[in-house]
Amino acid sequence: MTQPTVLVTGGAGFIGSHLVEALLADNFLVRVLDNLSTGKRENLPHHPNVELIVGDVADPNVVQRATQHCQAVAHLAAVASVQASVDDPIGTHQSNLVATIQLCEAMRAANVSRIVFASSAAVYGNHGEGQAVDEDTPKAPLTPYAADKLASEYYLDFYRRQHGLDPVIFRFFNIYGPRQDPSSPYSGVISIFTERAQKGLPITVFGDGHQTRDFVFVQDLVAVLMQALKAPRATHQPMNVGWNQATSLNQLLQIIQRVLGHLPTVDYTTPRPGDIRHSRANNERLLTHYRLPTPATDMHEGLRRLLGK
Repeated sequence: MTQPTVLVTGGAGFIGSHLVEALLADNFLVRVLDNLSTGKRENLPHHPNVELIVGDVADPNVVQRATQHCQAVAHLAAVASVQASVDDPIGTHQSNLVATIQLCEAMRAANVSRIVFASSAAVYGNHGEGQAVDEDTPKAPLTPYAADKLASEYYLDFYRRQHGLDPVIFRFFNIYGPRQDPSSPYSGVISIFTERAQKGLPITVFGDGHQTRDFVFVQDLVAVLMQALKAPRATHQPMNVGWNQATSLNQLLQIIQRVLGHLPTVDYTTPRPGDIRHSRANNERLLTHYRLPTPATDMHEGLRRLLGK
């Protein structure tokens, strides 16, 4: 029997490279499409079943080649920085929304139906202040990044209705783990805090530190993505991926201190434009359709693994 091929856009990046490893372990052939703007070749395993195409998802010729003879697509490639989208809305729009549409067109031409899409909790904006947001919470994107993610969801639904695509849409909350590059402006707060703490450098908190996030360890996310890629039938309603647990940045700093045994100076400054105050996932829909790791990786264990302790 021929091994199925999965295309992973952004597969050389933080989340994508972990998904590539999981696919290889499950005997898939993996094709990675990445422009290496934030992804790294060294994130990918040296394996005969991995093919890397260096190119842009917004390039129709590149995605046409990348989707040939695939059985499914995991679309993770994006400009993932809220601040970058504020600074460069047009470039972000090209990399996020236009790229998603180009990919859908290429999949339609190649007769590939299943696509797992990385959307974002940013589509909710500041709705549900202090409360867990469910998928029916009114959408209020505050940045070009969030607006492009929400528009991509609508386009995926259009291609489902009009052309038979079979999308699974996950709204990621805050994903963290190994290979998140702390030097990148696209990186998450955990990788930045942990790197500076390890080096003894001052840590800057934008705001008062009471803002909260719903953090998910990358391996737990990958377990969900694998199920979505392999499921015989997709669930077409968007789903939150979070644990319905709010952790403040101040609490995060305390856990880092417990894991490392020390913490450098912490400086507080003004919040950044577009930053969301509180974010927590109601994950009932996800729990209805997918088996989650039991128990989920808690913050202390996730940080211990991230820091190699």
